Amino acid sequence: MKKIFVIFLIILILSISLPLLNMFLKVSVQDLIKTLLDEEVTKSIFLTLRASLWSTSAALIVGVPASYILARHNFFGKRILEGIIDIPVIVPHTAAGIALLTVLGRRSLFGEITGISIMGTETAISVGMFFVSVPFLINQVKTGFRLIDERYEKVAYTLGATPFQTFYKVSLPLVKKSIMSGSIMMWARGISEFGAVVILAYHPMIAPVLIYDRYESFGLNYARPVAVLLITICLIVFIVLRFVEHKSGNNAK
Repeated sequence: MKKIFVIFLIILILSISLPLLNMFLKVSVQDLIKTLLDEEVTKSIFLTLRASLWSTSAALIVGVPASYILARHNFFGKRILEGIIDIPVIVPHTAAGIALLTVLGRRSLFGEITGISIMGTETAISVGMFFVSVPFLINQVKTGFRLIDERYEKVAYTLGATPFQTFYKVSLPLVKKSIMSGSIMMWARGISEFGAVVILAYHPMIAPVLIYDRYESFGLNYARPVAVLLITICLIVFIVLRFVEHKSGNNAK
């Protein structure tokens, strides 16, 4: 049984790593350095990382309390709400971008009333990333809250703690690892987003849009170094974050 499972694991790893490895091998060090020194590329990558960070930060503020409510309370329409939260995962992301455009565009009701349009801005990029990736954080944190024994919270209540104090000082620390995992997943999903963002803001270009633009305009050889550079940076960041997550989890124990 174990040998069979190991074979399946090897097949899975190869199916993911071989395309990436092949792409890396076809990019020379000179091309990678040239791409790294390209101001348009560096600005695009930093914009991508930054916008996804903004969307994840906003999701933490509203998503963690929402996850707690969904995990701890049963109420009429709860399953419908959970289904609505999960919709961005299954909706084609170009459709998601169009949906957001009808709400936030210059000709939308919001735009006509306020005279404000965020299209083509970093804010629009962050909104698009938030919309498509927030379910990853909410579902991860919700699962974390459900795994907590409610007796800890009840003990805090008997000792005179308010609901907010119990949430902040008891429940929240116990789901720290789930919050970290959910944040990493959401941030990663935001970085990779293309469909929704390209509808809301083709310019300024995030890295996925820049890769597509260069591929369409100049071909594979011009787009590949940008893809390799973005993957390399993301891989380094994710390894560091996973290490921090693992270390914080061990410290919690």
